[in-house]
Amino acid sequence: MPLDTIWVVAEPAGDSLTTTSLELLTRARALATTVVAVSWGANADARARVAGEYGASTLYDVGELGGALPGAAVAYALAGLADATPPDAVLVPTSYDGRDIAARLSARLDRPVLTNVSGLSDEDGLVTEHQVFGGTQVVRARFTGDGPGIIVVRAKSFAAEPAGGAPAAVVAAPSGDVGAVGTARIVSSHVEERTGPQLEDATVVVSGGRGLGDAGSYALVEELASLLHGAAGASRAIVDAGWVPYSHQVGQTGKTVKPTVYIALGISGATQHMVGMKGAKNIVAINKDPDAPIFQIADLGIVGDVHKILPAVIEAVKNHG
Repeated sequence: MPLDTIWVVAEPAGDSLTTTSLELLTRARALATTVVAVSWGANADARARVAGEYGASTLYDVGELGGALPGAAVAYALAGLADATPPDAVLVPTSYDGRDIAARLSARLDRPVLTNVSGLSDEDGLVTEHQVFGGTQVVRARFTGDGPGIIVVRAKSFAAEPAGGAPAAVVAAPSGDVGAVGTARIVSSHVEERTGPQLEDATVVVSGGRGLGDAGSYALVEELASLLHGAAGASRAIVDAGWVPYSHQVGQTGKTVKPTVYIALGISGATQHMVGMKGAKNIVAINKDPDAPIFQIADLGIVGDVHKILPAVIEAVKNHG
């Protein structure tokens, strides 16, 4: 028997919603009779159309925040709504804003938070799955006691699939004085310049690691990614070394990707990296160490010098194209 109601914190992305929010809406509608989105920002009607397409019947709109960080206002709204009609669970994306909202909501409702969730099922109540020890083990948990469960879910844990529903009904969410925490303002923001798809949404990801030898060799990773109409990623080692920005990092403390093809170049395959990419449909690894852990999950492994193999691969792709 499905759960009654699940709320989803639906983060805005322009006039749409973030990919992770769409993934959570998709999973929520498979688990509950009623799905409600809680969102904020400009153009609520556009976000309601997207939320409805992915299964939400109602979108509670916190409104435009005038540069304020969303955490305090959204948690205030969620707590007010939960006091009146508590849901079975509140699903929150694993993001900076999402974690802030979950923490503040936990304090307001005096309810615990389950984080790093990678699976959700209804087994006479909601059961969560968590990958631990670098993804080598899975722990299952459930909430007890009264009140909604606050669940923070990792990106790419579910597929985002539209259901073709009608636009969600837009309802104003509760608002009020959130105190001193509401005085912080975003004074400026910068969107990183890039070409091609976003790393977390790309169907092809080409990632480089310390085996590249130096920062200059990462240009070959970017070139192959561009030729394959994909995105360039990186291991934590070269991000920490300052070769590439953190936005490129794939892994437990970076981004989770689930492409059709993942190409690992000079990446040994620490468990923290593999937990962020092992869901790829096809994994290709090039490494000079035949005992590199990455070969344990690779569909195609090439033992050799990446500095000799990578230029040859790039040339072959150019000739094929």
